[in-house]
Amino acid sequence: MKIMAVCGSGLGSSFMLEMNVQQILSELGLSGIEVEHTDLSSATPADADVFIATKDIAEGMGHLGEVIVIDSIIDMDGIRVKLKGVLEQKGLL
Repeated sequence: MKIMAVCGSGLGSSFMLEMNVQQILSELGLSGIEVEHTDLSSATPADADVFIATKDIAEGMGHLGEVIVIDSIIDMDGIRVKLKGVLEQKGLL
């Protein structure tokens, strides 16, 4: 499985989100899930199985497929809850 962290422009916030997702996956004891980051204009549906982004850009991401919409890239609890929900739905937890 591959997760792509996406930000609106540049790569700073998506890189920070990528690191937070990796930390949560590690805390959950999950390995083998690839996490990368990109900006919205570079993202394509083939890039990942699941995309994760803040609600301000998620509206423009419907063409990419499954999107985890979060409120903040620094809200670890919020990211954890939404990420766990998707992982459970996919049978990975």
